[in-house]
Amino acid sequence: MSAAELWAQILWPLCKLIGLVSVGLFVGNLIEAMHWTRFMARLANPLTRIGRMCEISAASFSVAFVSGVTANTMLAEAYDQGRLSRRELILTNLFNSLPTYFLHLPSMIFITVPILKSAAVVYLGITVGAALLRTVLILFIGRILLTGLDRCHAMDMPAQEKLVARQVLQKTWSRFRRRIKKIVMITAPIYVGVHFMNKLGMFAVVEHFLAEHMSAMSWLHPKAMGIIVFQLAAEFSAGMAAAGALLDAGSMSVRDVVIALIVGNVLSSPMRAFRHQFPYYAGIFRPKLALELIVCSQGFRVASLIFCGAVYYWMS
Repeated sequence: MSAAELWAQILWPLCKLIGLVSVGLFVGNLIEAMHWTRFMARLANPLTRIGRMCEISAASFSVAFVSGVTANTMLAEAYDQGRLSRRELILTNLFNSLPTYFLHLPSMIFITVPILKSAAVVYLGITVGAALLRTVLILFIGRILLTGLDRCHAMDMPAQEKLVARQVLQKTWSRFRRRIKKIVMITAPIYVGVHFMNKLGMFAVVEHFLAEHMSAMSWLHPKAMGIIVFQLAAEFSAGMAAAGALLDAGSMSVRDVVIALIVGNVLSSPMRAFRHQFPYYAGIFRPKLALELIVCSQGFRVASLIFCGAVYYWMS
Protein backbone atom coordinates (compact mmCIF):
# COMPACT_ATOMS: atom_id res chain seq x y z
CA MET A 1 0.00 0.00 0.00
CA SER A 2 1.44 3.34 -1.07
CA ALA A 3 1.53 6.40 1.18
CA ALA A 4 -1.26 8.02 -0.86
CA GLU A 5 -3.47 4.93 -0.51
CA LEU A 6 -2.69 4.66 3.19
CA TRP A 7 -3.80 8.27 3.71
CA ALA A 8 -6.88 8.07 1.48
CA GLN A 9 -8.16 4.65 2.60
CA ILE A 10 -7.21 4.47 6.28
CA LEU A 11 -5.71 7.57 7.91
CA TRP A 12 -8.07 10.26 6.58
CA PRO A 13 -11.32 8.25 7.13
CA LEU A 14 -10.06 7.27 10.59
CA CYS A 15 -9.28 10.91 11.42
CA LYS A 16 -12.79 11.91 10.35
CA LEU A 17 -14.32 9.09 12.41
CA ILE A 18 -12.34 9.95 15.55
CA GLY A 19 -13.03 13.65 14.97
CA LEU A 20 -16.77 13.00 14.81
CA VAL A 21 -16.70 10.87 17.94
CA SER A 22 -14.55 13.48 19.71
CA VAL A 23 -17.01 16.26 18.93
CA GLY A 24 -19.89 14.10 20.17
CA LEU A 25 -17.97 13.18 23.31
CA PHE A 26 -17.06 16.80 24.08
CA VAL A 27 -20.60 18.04 23.48
CA GLY A 28 -22.02 15.23 25.62
CA ASN A 29 -19.68 16.09 28.49
CA LEU A 30 -20.44 19.80 28.09
CA ILE A 31 -24.17 19.10 28.27
CA GLU A 32 -23.61 17.04 31.42
CA ALA A 33 -21.39 19.72 33.01
CA MET A 34 -23.96 22.47 32.36
CA HIS A 35 -26.87 20.28 33.57
CA TRP A 36 -28.71 20.73 30.27
CA THR A 37 -29.75 17.07 30.36
CA ARG A 38 -32.57 17.95 32.75
CA PHE A 39 -33.97 20.56 30.38
CA MET A 40 -33.74 18.20 27.37
CA ALA A 41 -35.19 15.34 29.38
CA ARG A 42 -38.32 17.38 30.05
CA LEU A 43 -38.97 17.47 26.29
CA ALA A 44 -39.07 13.66 26.07
CA ASN A 45 -40.24 12.83 29.60
CA PRO A 46 -43.96 12.46 28.71
CA LEU A 47 -43.00 9.75 26.22
CA THR A 48 -40.29 7.99 28.22
CA ARG A 49 -42.46 7.90 31.35
CA ILE A 50 -44.71 5.47 29.47
CA GLY A 51 -41.73 3.10 29.25
CA ARG A 52 -40.61 3.80 32.86
CA MET A 53 -37.28 5.15 31.61
CA CYS A 54 -34.99 7.42 33.62
CA GLU A 55 -34.16 11.07 33.07
CA ILE A 56 -30.91 10.35 31.24
CA SER A 57 -32.78 8.13 28.76
CA ALA A 58 -35.19 10.96 28.01
CA ALA A 59 -32.30 13.39 27.58
CA SER A 60 -30.40 11.10 25.20
CA PHE A 61 -33.59 10.57 23.15
CA SER A 62 -33.91 14.34 22.71
CA VAL A 63 -30.23 14.76 21.83
CA ALA A 64 -30.38 11.87 19.31
CA PHE A 65 -32.48 14.08 17.02
CA VAL A 66 -29.34 16.22 16.63
CA SER A 67 -26.43 13.79 17.11
CA GLY A 68 -26.50 10.03 17.57
CA VAL A 69 -22.87 10.04 18.68
CA THR A 70 -23.59 12.55 21.44
CA ALA A 71 -26.65 10.58 22.58
CA ASN A 72 -24.61 7.36 22.81
CA THR A 73 -21.83 9.19 24.65
CA MET A 74 -24.34 10.39 27.25
CA LEU A 75 -25.61 6.83 27.73
CA ALA A 76 -22.07 5.46 28.06
CA GLU A 77 -21.20 8.09 30.68
CA ALA A 78 -24.36 7.36 32.69
CA TYR A 79 -23.76 3.59 32.50
CA ASP A 80 -20.13 3.92 33.61
CA GLN A 81 -21.24 6.11 36.54
CA GLY A 82 -23.86 3.57 37.62
CA ARG A 83 -26.79 5.89 36.87
CA LEU A 84 -28.15 3.57 34.19
CA SER A 85 -28.67 -0.19 34.33
CA ARG A 86 -27.50 -2.47 31.53
CA ARG A 87 -31.10 -3.38 30.74
CA GLU A 88 -32.18 0.24 30.40
CA LEU A 89 -29.03 1.08 28.42
CA ILE A 90 -29.98 -1.51 25.78
CA LEU A 91 -33.63 -0.45 25.71
CA THR A 92 -32.74 3.25 25.45
CA ASN A 93 -30.29 2.56 22.63
CA LEU A 94 -33.08 0.73 20.80
CA PHE A 95 -35.51 3.53 21.63
CA ASN A 96 -33.12 6.09 20.12
CA SER A 97 -33.42 4.41 16.72
CA LEU A 98 -36.41 6.66 15.94
CA PRO A 99 -34.59 10.01 16.26
CA THR A 100 -31.52 8.46 14.61
CA TYR A 101 -33.70 7.41 11.67
CA PHE A 102 -35.21 10.89 11.35
CA LEU A 103 -31.71 12.37 11.53
CA HIS A 104 -30.85 10.58 8.25
CA LEU A 105 -34.32 10.84 6.69
CA PRO A 106 -33.66 14.09 4.72
CA SER A 107 -30.68 12.55 2.89
CA MET A 108 -32.71 9.40 2.19
CA ILE A 109 -35.51 11.50 0.72
CA PHE A 110 -33.10 13.39 -1.57
CA ILE A 111 -31.62 10.08 -2.77
CA THR A 112 -34.78 8.01 -3.22
CA VAL A 113 -37.39 10.48 -4.53
CA PRO A 114 -35.54 11.59 -7.71
CA ILE A 115 -34.67 7.96 -8.54
CA LEU A 116 -37.77 6.03 -7.45
CA LYS A 117 -40.43 8.75 -7.71
CA SER A 118 -43.77 7.33 -6.47
CA ALA A 119 -42.11 4.11 -5.26
CA ALA A 120 -40.01 6.23 -2.88
CA VAL A 121 -43.14 7.29 -1.00
CA VAL A 122 -44.14 3.66 -0.43
CA TYR A 123 -40.63 2.54 0.50
CA LEU A 124 -40.02 5.44 2.90
CA GLY A 125 -43.50 4.94 4.35
CA ILE A 126 -42.65 1.33 5.21
CA THR A 127 -39.31 2.28 6.82
CA VAL A 128 -40.95 5.10 8.81
CA GLY A 129 -43.68 2.70 9.89
CA ALA A 130 -41.04 0.19 11.01
CA ALA A 131 -39.26 2.90 13.05
CA LEU A 132 -42.51 3.95 14.74
CA LEU A 133 -43.38 0.31 15.43
CA ARG A 134 -40.00 -0.19 17.13
CA THR A 135 -40.61 2.88 19.31
CA VAL A 136 -44.03 1.68 20.45
CA LEU A 137 -42.73 -1.82 21.18
CA ILE A 138 -39.77 -0.50 23.21
CA LEU A 139 -42.13 1.61 25.34
CA PHE A 140 -44.29 -1.46 25.90
CA ILE A 141 -41.29 -3.70 26.70
CA GLY A 142 -39.81 -1.03 28.97
CA ARG A 143 -43.06 -0.74 30.88
CA ILE A 144 -42.88 -4.47 31.61
CA LEU A 145 -39.14 -5.00 32.16
CA LEU A 146 -38.36 -1.76 33.98
CA THR A 147 -41.05 -2.18 36.61
CA GLY A 148 -39.66 -0.82 39.85
CA LEU A 149 -37.06 1.32 38.09
CA ASP A 150 -39.50 4.24 37.73
CA ARG A 151 -38.16 5.52 41.07
CA CYS A 152 -35.58 7.45 39.01
CA HIS A 153 -38.40 9.79 37.88
CA ALA A 154 -39.68 10.50 41.36
CA MET A 155 -36.48 10.61 43.41
CA ASP A 156 -35.33 13.91 44.87
CA MET A 157 -32.48 15.34 42.86
CA PRO A 158 -29.63 17.04 44.71
CA ALA A 159 -29.24 20.78 44.38
CA GLN A 160 -27.17 21.73 41.38
CA GLU A 161 -23.97 23.63 41.90
CA LYS A 162 -23.68 26.84 39.94
CA LEU A 163 -20.57 26.75 37.80
CA VAL A 164 -18.98 29.62 35.92
CA ALA A 165 -17.94 29.14 32.30
CA ARG A 166 -14.31 28.42 33.22
CA GLN A 167 -15.29 25.68 35.68
CA VAL A 168 -17.67 24.12 33.16
CA LEU A 169 -14.93 23.97 30.50
CA GLN A 170 -12.39 22.55 32.98
CA LYS A 171 -14.85 19.85 34.06
CA THR A 172 -15.72 19.06 30.45
CA TRP A 173 -12.09 18.93 29.30
CA SER A 174 -11.10 16.68 32.21
CA ARG A 175 -13.79 14.12 31.37
CA PHE A 176 -13.06 14.42 27.65
CA ARG A 177 -9.34 13.66 28.05
CA ARG A 178 -10.03 10.54 30.11
CA ARG A 179 -12.43 9.03 27.60
CA ILE A 180 -10.81 10.13 24.31
CA LYS A 181 -7.64 8.14 25.10
CA LYS A 182 -9.69 4.97 25.51
CA ILE A 183 -11.71 5.74 22.38
CA VAL A 184 -8.63 6.22 20.18
CA MET A 185 -6.88 3.11 21.56
CA ILE A 186 -9.93 0.94 20.81
CA THR A 187 -11.44 2.57 17.72
CA ALA A 188 -8.23 2.87 15.66
CA PRO A 189 -7.17 -0.82 15.67
CA ILE A 190 -10.74 -2.03 15.14
CA TYR A 191 -11.22 0.37 12.21
CA VAL A 192 -7.93 -0.75 10.63
CA GLY A 193 -8.85 -4.41 11.21
CA VAL A 194 -12.25 -4.00 9.55
CA HIS A 195 -10.62 -2.16 6.64
CA PHE A 196 -8.19 -5.03 5.96
CA MET A 197 -10.94 -7.61 6.42
CA ASN A 198 -12.77 -5.76 3.66
CA LYS A 199 -9.57 -5.44 1.60
CA LEU A 200 -8.86 -9.18 1.87
CA GLY A 201 -12.37 -9.92 0.63
CA MET A 202 -13.82 -11.42 3.80
CA PHE A 203 -16.98 -9.33 3.55
CA ALA A 204 -17.17 -9.99 -0.21
CA VAL A 205 -17.15 -13.77 0.44
CA VAL A 206 -20.14 -13.47 2.78
CA GLU A 207 -21.97 -11.16 0.37
CA HIS A 208 -21.22 -13.50 -2.57
CA PHE A 209 -22.53 -16.46 -0.56
CA LEU A 210 -25.79 -14.62 0.15
CA ALA A 211 -26.12 -13.56 -3.48
CA GLU A 212 -25.68 -17.17 -4.69
CA HIS A 213 -28.04 -18.78 -2.17
CA MET A 214 -31.21 -16.85 -2.76
CA SER A 215 -33.14 -19.63 -4.47
CA ALA A 216 -35.48 -19.65 -1.47
CA MET A 217 -36.71 -16.25 -2.65
CA SER A 218 -38.42 -17.58 -5.76
CA TRP A 219 -41.52 -15.60 -4.74
CA LEU A 220 -39.67 -12.42 -5.74
CA HIS A 221 -39.81 -10.93 -9.24
CA PRO A 222 -36.92 -12.48 -11.26
CA LYS A 223 -35.35 -9.09 -11.93
CA ALA A 224 -35.50 -8.20 -8.25
CA MET A 225 -32.33 -10.26 -7.75
CA GLY A 226 -30.35 -7.59 -9.60
CA ILE A 227 -31.46 -4.91 -7.11
CA ILE A 228 -30.70 -7.15 -4.13
CA VAL A 229 -27.24 -8.13 -5.43
CA PHE A 230 -26.36 -4.44 -5.98
CA GLN A 231 -27.44 -3.66 -2.42
CA LEU A 232 -25.34 -6.54 -1.10
CA ALA A 233 -22.23 -5.97 -3.20
CA ALA A 234 -22.22 -2.18 -3.33
CA GLU A 235 -23.89 0.65 -1.44
CA PHE A 236 -27.53 1.56 -0.79
CA SER A 237 -27.53 4.08 -3.67
CA ALA A 238 -26.42 1.38 -6.14
CA GLY A 239 -29.53 -0.68 -5.37
CA MET A 240 -31.63 2.46 -5.73
CA ALA A 241 -30.08 3.20 -9.14
CA ALA A 242 -30.81 -0.33 -10.35
CA ALA A 243 -34.39 -0.10 -9.07
CA GLY A 244 -34.90 3.28 -10.76
CA ALA A 245 -33.65 1.95 -14.09
CA LEU A 246 -36.01 -1.05 -13.96
CA LEU A 247 -38.93 1.19 -12.99
CA ASP A 248 -38.26 3.65 -15.82
CA ALA A 249 -38.01 0.76 -18.29
CA GLY A 250 -41.35 -0.62 -17.09
CA SER A 251 -39.69 -3.97 -16.28
CA MET A 252 -40.96 -4.02 -12.70
CA SER A 253 -43.99 -2.64 -10.88
CA VAL A 254 -43.78 -0.30 -7.90
CA ARG A 255 -44.79 -3.17 -5.61
CA ASP A 256 -42.03 -5.49 -6.90
CA VAL A 257 -39.38 -2.77 -6.61
CA VAL A 258 -40.39 -1.87 -3.06
CA ILE A 259 -40.31 -5.51 -1.93
CA ALA A 260 -36.90 -6.01 -3.58
CA LEU A 261 -35.49 -2.94 -1.81
CA ILE A 262 -36.80 -4.12 1.56
CA VAL A 263 -35.32 -7.62 1.07
CA GLY A 264 -31.99 -6.09 0.02
CA ASN A 265 -32.09 -3.76 3.01
CA VAL A 266 -32.72 -6.66 5.39
CA LEU A 267 -29.93 -8.85 3.93
CA SER A 268 -27.32 -6.08 3.74
CA SER A 269 -28.03 -4.39 7.09
CA PRO A 270 -26.12 -6.73 9.47
CA MET A 271 -22.89 -6.69 7.45
CA ARG A 272 -23.06 -2.97 6.80
CA ALA A 273 -23.81 -2.22 10.44
CA PHE A 274 -20.78 -4.19 11.65
CA ARG A 275 -18.55 -2.55 9.05
CA HIS A 276 -19.62 1.04 9.78
CA GLN A 277 -21.00 1.05 13.34
CA PHE A 278 -18.76 -1.27 15.31
CA PRO A 279 -15.55 0.82 15.15
CA TYR A 280 -17.15 3.91 16.69
CA TYR A 281 -19.50 1.98 19.01
CA ALA A 282 -16.50 0.12 20.44
CA GLY A 283 -14.84 3.46 21.14
CA ILE A 284 -17.82 4.74 23.13
CA PHE A 285 -18.85 1.50 24.87
CA ARG A 286 -16.81 -1.54 25.86
CA PRO A 287 -16.28 -3.74 22.75
CA LYS A 288 -18.40 -6.62 24.11
CA LEU A 289 -21.23 -4.24 25.03
CA ALA A 290 -20.87 -2.44 21.70
CA LEU A 291 -21.33 -5.71 19.82
CA GLU A 292 -24.33 -6.59 21.98
CA LEU A 293 -25.95 -3.20 21.28
CA ILE A 294 -25.39 -3.54 17.53
CA VAL A 295 -26.79 -7.09 17.43
CA CYS A 296 -29.88 -6.03 19.42
CA SER A 297 -30.51 -2.88 17.38
CA GLN A 298 -29.99 -4.53 14.00
CA GLY A 299 -31.99 -7.61 14.95
CA PHE A 300 -34.87 -5.44 16.13
CA ARG A 301 -34.61 -3.22 13.05
CA VAL A 302 -34.61 -6.20 10.65
CA ALA A 303 -37.57 -7.82 12.44
CA SER A 304 -39.62 -4.61 12.19
CA LEU A 305 -38.77 -4.20 8.48
CA ILE A 306 -39.74 -7.80 7.76
CA PHE A 307 -43.06 -7.35 9.57
CA CYS A 308 -43.95 -4.07 7.83
CA GLY A 309 -42.75 -5.43 4.48
CA ALA A 310 -44.87 -8.56 4.93
CA VAL A 311 -47.95 -6.46 5.73
CA TYR A 312 -47.39 -4.43 2.56
CA TYR A 313 -46.74 -7.60 0.50
CA TRP A 314 -50.04 -9.22 1.52
CA MET A 315 -52.12 -6.05 1.36
CA SER A 316 -50.87 -4.71 -1.98
